[in-house]
Amino acid sequence: MIGWFEAVVLGLVQGLTEFLPISSSAHIRIVSALLHWPDPGAAFTAVIQLGTEAAVLIYFRKEIWEIVSTWVRSLWTPALRGEFAARMGWYVIVGTLPIAILGVAFKDQIETVFRDLRLVGTTLVVFALILWFADRTARSTITLERHLDFVHAIVYGFAQSLALIPGVSRSGGTITAGLLLDYRREDAARYSFLLAMPAVLSSGLLELTKIGDAQSPAWGPTLLATVISFAVGYAAVAWFLRYISRHRFTAFVIYRIALGLFVIFAVTIGWLPAQG
Repeated sequence: MIGWFEAVVLGLVQGLTEFLPISSSAHIRIVSALLHWPDPGAAFTAVIQLGTEAAVLIYFRKEIWEIVSTWVRSLWTPALRGEFAARMGWYVIVGTLPIAILGVAFKDQIETVFRDLRLVGTTLVVFALILWFADRTARSTITLERHLDFVHAIVYGFAQSLALIPGVSRSGGTITAGLLLDYRREDAARYSFLLAMPAVLSSGLLELTKIGDAQSPAWGPTLLATVISFAVGYAAVAWFLRYISRHRFTAFVIYRIALGLFVIFAVTIGWLPAQG
């Protein structure tokens, strides 16, 4: 069971790592194992992500309102359908389809085998190398407003669906896809955050029904972790967007590789159990 202290720690971890390309779900899984806490499970992880998603909703509130309002009005006003905000509404919907379909198809694996620390460590390393390659080879010249289309939205969507495996990172996967498509770092991150909204909100709300049952944490600690993740996440997203406007992703690549190798080593010698 998750107590109040565990809720504080895991809320901080979620808020600090959700928007960085280092995988928040992997960190929650690893921190729990290091501190000899039981695996909080996919339901707890999904619910506290509602906190960080609320941070995105507030941080991008003007852009989100423009997208939603323009998209809705474009349904009966043809003249608005060429507006970028209206098109972005469709791109977010289309980009969400892969993770929605794969999330249902692999529901059992997401809650069991995908949380194996050997797999988490491996994905941390492998996708660090992919991010490094994308960051080094990307021209980072194109923008969302001029170049985002349905094909690119689908590519982003499949990249996001890889985050069903802890260790990949939702933001890391989609930002990597954006870099490989030659989007600017800021644009790749911006669409990544917007694209995550439907998937995170729907997953978190669905998993809310499991909180408080025999296999999941109680309501009180879960709500505390969610509130903390919101406050910390708001600061993290603001910092991250400033950081990537001036820096490459090298620091995150190094961190992912170091953490992934440590996890694999710790599991191999028996310091950490592969399963929670």
